[in-house]
Amino acid sequence: MPAIEEQRLLHEDLERLEQAISDRILEEPRNIRERLNRDHEIAGFLGKIQDQSKRLIDVYNDADGSRGRELQSLATGDPFAEFYKQLGSIKEYHRQYPNVPIDNLERAYRRKMPVAEGETPVYAIDNMFTGEEAFGRYFDLTGFHEQYLNLPGIRGGRRLTYLQYLDVFDHFTPPHNPMKRTEKTRDEYFTYVTSLATYLEDFMRKIKPLEDLDKLFATFDKDFMAAWEADSVPGWSKTESNIAGPAAAPTAEGTGEGIWCADCEKEFKNDNVYKNHLTGKKHIRAAEAKKGSTNGSSNGTGGDSSARVQRLKERAVAEREFRVRKLCSSMQTERSATRENVERRQGMTDRERKMEIEALYAEANEQLGQPREDEEEGDGEDRIYNPLKLPLAWDGKPIPFWLYKLHGLGVEFPCELCGNYVYMGRRAFDKHFNESRHVYGLKALGITNTTLFREITKIEEALKLHQKLESDKKKEKTSTENVVQMEDSQGNVMPEAVYRDLEKQGLL
Repeated sequence: MPAIEEQRLLHEDLERLEQAISDRILEEPRNIRERLNRDHEIAGFLGKIQDQSKRLIDVYNDADGSRGRELQSLATGDPFAEFYKQLGSIKEYHRQYPNVPIDNLERAYRRKMPVAEGETPVYAIDNMFTGEEAFGRYFDLTGFHEQYLNLPGIRGGRRLTYLQYLDVFDHFTPPHNPMKRTEKTRDEYFTYVTSLATYLEDFMRKIKPLEDLDKLFATFDKDFMAAWEADSVPGWSKTESNIAGPAAAPTAEGTGEGIWCADCEKEFKNDNVYKNHLTGKKHIRAAEAKKGSTNGSSNGTGGDSSARVQRLKERAVAEREFRVRKLCSSMQTERSATRENVERRQGMTDRERKMEIEALYAEANEQLGQPREDEEEGDGEDRIYNPLKLPLAWDGKPIPFWLYKLHGLGVEFPCELCGNYVYMGRRAFDKHFNESRHVYGLKALGITNTTLFREITKIEEALKLHQKLESDKKKEKTSTENVVQMEDSQGNVMPEAVYRDLEKQGLL
């Protein structure tokens, strides 16, 4: 393809991509599925814009000089001859390869609609999420929960339920995580924490396709490097392994409420129990083993290399734990929603779960414009016969006609203040005076005290009453302001009329 034609094609493709993005931004998604699909399509278009822009920059740079030669031939030679020459090369190409498909840029980025009316559209995100994730609303950590319970350091300890695991899966220090520091450097734990961090990172990429997540993850790495160099990563500082006694309790390994023994990596709530523990055989063996490992690592190059390898392992595990904490803090909304969903579903019976799934399917069909199963023809059930347009009861069937007449639901009560809205029945009419529609209509006329305007539905009547109340208020105010105050010899202040009456009676 000539360089100038490639340049023109790339410019056209960029304009088509920009138009496709603007068309999808103007759309109003009806549910989270459509919103995520739209965002992923826009993210794909943005990635393609970057690729095509790089190709266009290479064309403008003209490293091989082909574009310059074409411009030179068009400027100095016969333009028609050059045109027919390129046209002949294009015809020769298609003569040799007649079945090569032609890209139609006009249709390439157009929104794909369902083939038939009422057909469910297939989106690219349908295979991205599991059923438990519900298109990015909840986490699916059931597999990680099982993997966590089978870790060597967890066996025999407190087995957490899935609901408890959702609260503490990003806590890697005691008492939430009973694993010792040496056990965390095993391959099983490294595989677990790596897969957990990878899952959370992929989940964030799927629910936030339009955000610059690479930049966010780079800040995570930068923060970890700063914390590691400052020796402030929780649970992985160099001095924690050599700390023992009451002074070590509030550090990264304990809860801060008891006394932490770094040799045994255990916390004690009582001071007497901790003192008795120091004289025990288990503590003495652990202290000697740690002291021997420390002395061995300080003597010879073999000890130094093993300590260096151990520290590299600890750094790799600490980096995964740090990333899991950061990812969880960035997705607090999804985490709390996951816990609420699990807690809600645990309190449901099997019948209620089935009803919830059926309601979700019915809602999805309604959003896609499809009829429900009970409304489809040939399903063996009769449609609801309601020629009088009676209101529906709790079971979805029309209420009896006698009940309709008893409550006066056939009587219409129009309200001009509510925009000529018609209320069916006296009960709905009486109730609407306290609703926002009626209150908003009164406020639009400048009326704030709505309690005095009950049973008034006409705009003219409301204005007249409002003017009458305002004039009465003004008269009352003026009458109180025009009262002449008198004072007797004892300093008592009273209105003039009262003063004259008391004076005539001789009481002053």
